[in-house]
This record gives sequence, C-alpha cells and structure tokens, in this order.
Amino acid sequence: MAEPQQPAPRPQASPDAPGSQVARTQAGGEVGAPAAPQYESLIPRSTGLRALLAPVGGFGVTLSNMFRKTVTEQYPRETVPTKPRYHGRHQLNRYADGLEKCIGCELCAWACPADAIYVEAGDNTPDEQFSPGERYGRVYQINYLRCIFCGLCIEACPTRALTMTNDYELAGPTRAGMIYEKQDLLAPLRDGMLAAPHPMVEGTTDTDYYRGEVTGPTDAQRDWVREHRPDDPTLPEGAGLTPEEQVGPTAAAMAANVAAAHRQGGAR
Repeated sequence: MAEPQQPAPRPQASPDAPGSQVARTQAGGEVGAPAAPQYESLIPRSTGLRALLAPVGGFGVTLSNMFRKTVTEQYPRETVPTKPRYHGRHQLNRYADGLEKCIGCELCAWACPADAIYVEAGDNTPDEQFSPGERYGRVYQINYLRCIFCGLCIEACPTRALTMTNDYELAGPTRAGMIYEKQDLLAPLRDGMLAAPHPMVEGTTDTDYYRGEVTGPTDAQRDWVREHRPDDPTLPEGAGLTPEEQVGPTAAAMAANVAAAHRQGGAR
C-alpha cells in the first residue's frame, strides 16, 4: 500500500516583494512605494568640550535672568501705565458737534469672533438726528464676559466710531453687570459739544463729517436745541454735565466695584 504524500511546503514571500505585508507597512500604506529615507540633520554634531557644555548653553537665558533684579508690579497698590495702543474697554466716539459716529451698520458685530457685540440700528428723523446720514446705533451692547479684546471690531468700523481705551479694570459680581449698554460706552461730551439729537451742520453731508470738515456746533444747531430742549445743560448758557452724569449706570456700578477692590487691596 502506497504511503500518502505530504503536501509540498508553500514558498514564503520575500519581505521586499511588492505584494507582501512587510512591503506595504514599510511603504507607509502605499503599495509598491519606496521606503522613506532616514532623516539626517544638516547641523554638524557637537563633539568634545562643546558637546559637554551644550546643555548649559541651552539654559543660558534662564541662568542669565537668575541673577537679575526681580521686577514685581505691586498691583493694585501701584498701577503701571499701559502701552498707548493697549486693547482695553471700548468707546463709542462722537463728532466735534456732538453727533454720534456710530451709524448702526453692525459690521463690528459681524467681525466679532466671540459674538460679544449686539447692535440694533434706528432711522434718523428731522426731530431726532443722532448721527450723520440715515441711521444710527439705537441699541449697542458689548458683553465683556465674552469679549477677547482682539480689536477686530475696531478694524471693521467704517467711521472710526468704535475704538479701545486703556481701561482694563473690568470686574463685577453679576453677569448682567458685565454687559455694557450704549450709554456706558459713549465718549463724554467735550466742551462746546451739543448733546444729541440735533440737526447736522447746515449745508453738510455725512461725507463731510467723515472727512473731519466739521469742527464744532454752529449757531443754527444751538438755536435748534434751545427751541426743542431749552433746559439742555450742554448749551453755552447751561450748567454743563458733570462726569458722573456722563457715565452710564453699568459703567458707574463697575467703577464702584473696582474702587472697592482697590481699597480692599490697599491701593494708594
């Protein structure tokens, strides 16, 4: 009786064969692709004493600062002035005659990456002219719990109505107290300015305002304010507005909180 024949052994595939798993793995998943060459640094390798002192050179900046005088800002006891272009609290600016620069275009709200700005526009009328042109910012809010002070809203503003001040002390115990309204953001009225609303300077357009050709209120604007608001404190014969009267309620409450924190911290 013949003995059963053993099956012949299957030939093993070479690791370098195109269809082998090894070749696929070495090729980074691409069949038939050549293996990636090994990285070689172009910087000559240090040897001898230079290689021994290389770790010390890496800590050169750290070691050099260890023996310098320590500079510590004693805040809030001593406040350090910020840089001139520091990104602080926002401000809605006015023209020289007192009209607001904001036209309610909402470009600042669209540019804000944190969705911290909310704007609603309103239409100017002959009896209520708040800004040059057709519209003005009727509602303007900035949520400082969201604001990241990136300044993109400043770049998006077409009339330079929105700028950033050097005020960085923003704190409060409630979330609602961190939302600034329009009256909290408006710049204070300077001497000679008339509080809005009032008509534009006669014979001018909004373009003349944007170009800075309006340098102050005229007699016709003052007469209009006298007729419609005879007790307006911004008139030349008026008593004027105190700094406290030009600050919105949210900004005033935040200023009080900051002042209390300074007293608690021992500010001078």
